[in-house]
Amino acid sequence: MAPAAKKSTAKPATKPATKRAGSNSLAKEAVAKKAGARAASRRSTQKTEGVKPTLVILVRHGRTPTTGKVLPGRAPGLHLGPEGIAQATKAAERIAALGENKIAAVYASPMERTRETAAPIAKAVGKRVRIKKGLIEADFGQWTGRKLTELNKLPEWSQVQRYPSGFRFPGGESFSEMQTRMTGAIRELVAEHPGETIVATSHADTIKAAVADAMGTHLDLFQRIVVGPCSITAILYTSGGPVVLAVNSMGDDLSALVPS
Repeated sequence: MAPAAKKSTAKPATKPATKRAGSNSLAKEAVAKKAGARAASRRSTQKTEGVKPTLVILVRHGRTPTTGKVLPGRAPGLHLGPEGIAQATKAAERIAALGENKIAAVYASPMERTRETAAPIAKAVGKRVRIKKGLIEADFGQWTGRKLTELNKLPEWSQVQRYPSGFRFPGGESFSEMQTRMTGAIRELVAEHPGETIVATSHADTIKAAVADAMGTHLDLFQRIVVGPCSITAILYTSGGPVVLAVNSMGDDLSALVPS
């Protein structure tokens, strides 16, 4: 009889090696993705850090015959009075003192009173006045042209002062819409003028809303900010966020407007 065949002791081939190879491949892929993400993050940070800050000088229009008496809004035909013209001339002198070729551009709200305020400033710095629609006064709707002594007797006036974020002028704009529009216009100008200094003439509420936004202050508190006729407000827009350098400045040296 032939001897019984010996059972083979060889072990069948298994697939762990393949699995390990697949795991190593996935691990390498994950490492590569992380490295790529880190590189993209560094490039993004470097790009952001490379954006030079823009100084925006906001000027409220000079005094008009109705300032402090009527809510003029967007009604046409309101011009600067003699005092307002003198204020605009003084503002132009202060801004021109920043130095030759310091101001890259001068913008104005479409209203007559803001364009007339911007005119001497533009002349003093050798620029022309550019109209920026987003800088326009709030749309006061049915309240346009009404006397302030009448409006402050209305029950809604308390909301205007204490809860403006929840108020809409009858037939007009809400404060929130006004702030969004104004800050959006400023950001467009900042994007157009990286590393430069620009002037924008606008209105009391729009400038106050811009200041509140720059300071991270809720809109319901923006009425606590004072912006007088032809006062100068300066905000430095940097890649790390806005820096408020001056608010309601009436006569000080603007060359001192630098971050501390």
